[in-house]
Amino acid sequence: MGPAFIAGAWQFGPGALTTAVQAGNQFGYHLLWVIVLSTVLAIVFTDMSARIGLRSGTSIIQTAKDTFGTAWGALSGVGVFLITLIFSVGNAVGTGLGLAGLFGGPPMVWTIIASAAVAFVVFAKNVYRIIERLLIAMVAVMALGFVISALMTDPAWSSVATGLVLPTVPAGAELLVVALVGTNFSINAAFYVSYAIRERKLTEQQFREVRWRDTVPGIAAPGLMAVFVIVAAVATSRHGLEANTLQELGQALEPVAGPIASTLFSLGFFAAAFSSMTANAVASGTVLSDALGLGDKLASAPVKTFILIPLIFGATVMIVAGGNPIQLIVTAQALIVLVAPYVGLVVVLLASRRALMGRLVNGVAMKTAGAVGILVLLAMSGRLVFSWFG
Repeated sequence: MGPAFIAGAWQFGPGALTTAVQAGNQFGYHLLWVIVLSTVLAIVFTDMSARIGLRSGTSIIQTAKDTFGTAWGALSGVGVFLITLIFSVGNAVGTGLGLAGLFGGPPMVWTIIASAAVAFVVFAKNVYRIIERLLIAMVAVMALGFVISALMTDPAWSSVATGLVLPTVPAGAELLVVALVGTNFSINAAFYVSYAIRERKLTEQQFREVRWRDTVPGIAAPGLMAVFVIVAAVATSRHGLEANTLQELGQALEPVAGPIASTLFSLGFFAAAFSSMTANAVASGTVLSDALGLGDKLASAPVKTFILIPLIFGATVMIVAGGNPIQLIVTAQALIVLVAPYVGLVVVLLASRRALMGRLVNGVAMKTAGAVGILVLLAMSGRLVFSWFG
């Protein structure tokens, strides 16, 4: 698995599952086009980040500092760090709900236990590799379940096709649209790919291999999965059901799993959350340390210390906020678009500088797609603020 596949797996967390199931349950196929648009833009920005990683001799944050000045470069790192904090809320809620669904008990207690477990996993590298494989296997089982469910329920494929290409925003879907964009157009995952490129010691000569064997399929995969989740949720939805509990979310797997659907969903939901929580914490500590000029290596003390911040933050918000955990995930995913436009702008500007990028510089098509992506993020940010203040 290459850098983009890892980023895609990180992206396919509890927020992606929750928003997709709610989209299908509440609005049918009408929001499928959001997944398509978000996935295409995610591929574009991940490709830019990968090319920056292939060309630059330093991290993307250091490159931004050298190009735009220390303050502006550091701000991009702080922006990604803030996004990881927002993601940490969904991950914390997801792990707690998943374990509570499997073993019972208060989700908040399980969130604290899972956060402590992630801290242990991150600091014990060999343990992490074993657990990562186990979690990927669990997520794969759930993902396969959604694909089979979607196919077994014989969906209205003509309506699916219409939903994929015809942009519509039903009344009451505004927050969910913003959350879907924030989840599937993951600017922080795209940003972090440049670090993974450097860790793998990939070279400029491998550009085409990276693009077509990793970036495109790695980012398209979670988008395709989100489509199948929506299709499965539509086919098994109970009209009027808002999917506000884990058991209601799990009903999307009933056609293939029957009475154990909720258990299977809880297992996969936990796996998606725990693996995303781990990757999110590592990325968070890395970018914050790099932004502050303290290095970007996982082995360094600053990175390890900063890794604890999103773990503590996510658990704290989960405990303090209380209320509806599922709605908390959706709201947290929506908040991402408030920070994402600046981070996206930095990626586009760096990838468009010929002095830095050489033959890998953005062409007209990439510049245009980058501009569209930033406009989409700005529009989503404006829509979110407008929904708050009317």
